[in-house]
Amino acid sequence: MTRAVIQALMSHWRVHWLQLATLLTGIALATGLWSAVQAINAEARASYARANAQLALGQFDELRDPSGLIPVSRYVDLRRAGWQVAAVLEGPYRIQGRTLRLMGVDMVAYPALPAVTEAGQSAAPTEPADMLTAPGRLLVAAELEPLLRDQNNLPPVSFTTALPPDVILTDIGTAEALLNQTGFISRLIVLPDQPRDRPPLAEVAPELERASPSSQVDTARLTDSFHLNLSAFGLLSFAVGLFIVNGTVGLAFAQRRGMIRTLRALGVSMRRLVFLILTELTGLALIGGTLGLLLGFFLAGALLPDVAATLRGLYGAPVTGQLTLHPHWVFAGMAMAVCGTLFASGHALWRLSRMPLLAGPGVQAWQGNAGTRLVTGLLGLSLIVGGVIAYLGIGGLVAGFVLLAGLLTGAALLLPALLTFALSVFGNRSRGAVAQWVWADMRAQLPGLSLALMALLLALAANIGVGTMVSSFRLTFVGWLDQRLTSELYLTVRDEEQRREITDWLRPQVDAILPIRNMELSHETGPLFLYGVIDDPVYRQHWPLISANSTVWDDVMAGDAVLINEQLARRANLWPGDTLTLSQDRTLTIAGVYSDYGNPTGQAIVSMSQLDRIAPGAETRRFGVRLNPEQATEMAQALRERFALPRQAVVQQAAMKAQSLAIFEKTFVVTSALNVLTLGVAGFAILTSLLTLWTQRLPQIAPVWALGLNRAQLARLELLRSVLLAALTACLALPLGLILAWVLLAVINVQAFGWRLPMFVFPWDWLWLFLLTLLAALVAAALPALRMLRLPPADLLKVFANER
Repeated sequence: MTRAVIQALMSHWRVHWLQLATLLTGIALATGLWSAVQAINAEARASYARANAQLALGQFDELRDPSGLIPVSRYVDLRRAGWQVAAVLEGPYRIQGRTLRLMGVDMVAYPALPAVTEAGQSAAPTEPADMLTAPGRLLVAAELEPLLRDQNNLPPVSFTTALPPDVILTDIGTAEALLNQTGFISRLIVLPDQPRDRPPLAEVAPELERASPSSQVDTARLTDSFHLNLSAFGLLSFAVGLFIVNGTVGLAFAQRRGMIRTLRALGVSMRRLVFLILTELTGLALIGGTLGLLLGFFLAGALLPDVAATLRGLYGAPVTGQLTLHPHWVFAGMAMAVCGTLFASGHALWRLSRMPLLAGPGVQAWQGNAGTRLVTGLLGLSLIVGGVIAYLGIGGLVAGFVLLAGLLTGAALLLPALLTFALSVFGNRSRGAVAQWVWADMRAQLPGLSLALMALLLALAANIGVGTMVSSFRLTFVGWLDQRLTSELYLTVRDEEQRREITDWLRPQVDAILPIRNMELSHETGPLFLYGVIDDPVYRQHWPLISANSTVWDDVMAGDAVLINEQLARRANLWPGDTLTLSQDRTLTIAGVYSDYGNPTGQAIVSMSQLDRIAPGAETRRFGVRLNPEQATEMAQALRERFALPRQAVVQQAAMKAQSLAIFEKTFVVTSALNVLTLGVAGFAILTSLLTLWTQRLPQIAPVWALGLNRAQLARLELLRSVLLAALTACLALPLGLILAWVLLAVINVQAFGWRLPMFVFPWDWLWLFLLTLLAALVAAALPALRMLRLPPADLLKVFANER
């Protein structure tokens, strides 16, 4: 009996092969989009962990000076006192416009490094002595070979697979020369097995602070908000794909009612039928999930290089652009495919098992009743209210995503009720029998199309919301760059002597020379970078302040106040009038808060004289040059030729803006791709719903055809119906998308990244998206309309000869 039931169930898919293809496609799309995001996140986190292991980061306690660099003399004092510590000097190093992280370590004392071990065992072995003796040696990842191939001013280079990208590892002596930081180190690694009789740290180096691995800045924690955003969009894409599965499975069950009625009449129990159908769905989910994993793997491989560039540019995170197959995300993808399919099919299967045996298999049996739609609408309203209450009551990033999920899910569940109301209003106001029939027919078909329209609503809202966020960010970011990058040229010199020589030559030829000097401090919210500025009109006129007192610049230049960036202000809840402690003996009043988009760390600005008091003797190796923009290119070339400066030492403002905007564009490449994919999936959902509903529509169409409407008119009305429903859904998606944009800008962005963006509207983008939606609906209805046009009159006449 079981074999016969299985054959009967499989016969449905042989006849309705397009429906089977639709179901597998829905599962594959849902799994593929979700798996692609998870693969990208898994690869990024694996890169973080691999980098920490390769460089022994986050494994030992560290000693740091809150005021900046540590003198080498203090390192010597600690070693003589018995402290087992290893010195590290690190900093940015630019090569051909690309910023790398140069890390110099004490090769004798530093813990074991896989890169050094691998280099010593390679075909062309590198001896540790080669790194300790002049001219030294650099260890880099193999993918940096093209970048370093023609660099004659660097020590010999060895390539290894045991280093993250964008990291140069060398001996601390070589790093001192390359970074021009002689006599200073960045931090000290506290090695295990310390002598018991060593003096306390407060006696040897009271200015140093000891930080445990749990308190150190973790790249994975820093980028959590980025990965959480990706996961949210991946989950949205997964949900949109499941709408296809839900609609296809539900309509397949409706078409099987006659078969199931016959099987039950022959003695097959409903329990056995449910078990076999669940087994069937699990098998289909495994097939679709496998296809989805393949799709997700190739999609992730295509998107990962841009994501890696974004994470490196925004956070300095060591992420490779190559994808590795990880078993855990493969298992998670298959689990999501199976669980998602069963979840999407559960309601349809429950309705099928509860429906009376002798109920007809037509549309009326499938669509449910008004009471069900009312309950669904009330549930949607409850989810929206619950999301708002959760955010207001709890707050934070997770609560922000709860609010977002409540709004999107609640609006989707409210959609059928809102469309039913709108169609009723239009139907009541329409004149003419054909018009009234069209509106009534749309109401009758709405239950079968509601899931596809929900998918379209979510896809459109996501496009409007994310598009508004990205466009607002772009508009704000460009204006912010114009305010921040006010100097026409930015110079980096080798040492103090070269700085004096260049500034003496420049001063009579330019409008202003603005020194750029900074130091790193420790703060409870993480690293704090303190900058010093001179009293120049450019700051008063252009610096982007979002909150300030009336005498902000006078107070800062007098040394009585400090400016902080928005990230620090929001994380520590510090605003004008509050105080900020910069060192043990220096606390300043906050005079203003400035916008600092794209920066994940805290930042503060004081007068240059105040910075000299906090960190006396620090060199100024970078400065900006104000001059006529038309002379910038000529002046940059003259500086390179006269002082033998490398090309990257003189950067024009236009080049910095172009590089910043390029990083910005890469930042949202994944979300933009997911938006396009979800819109495509929603259009496909409409097509599949129209195709699966096609056989159910003949009893509604045949009487109208018999009353005088020809097939061409019916085909045009079929197209019109799809376009009208899509248009109504798009009109409802617009306010939802704007609310989504506000939540992203004012809630999610603030909690995740620490800054709030102004919201701008872009009506032309909405019009383009509206026309694209109508086109997608028109294309989706084209095949059913073509079927209508080619439908033999005999098929329409059969409706009156069969009991329906």
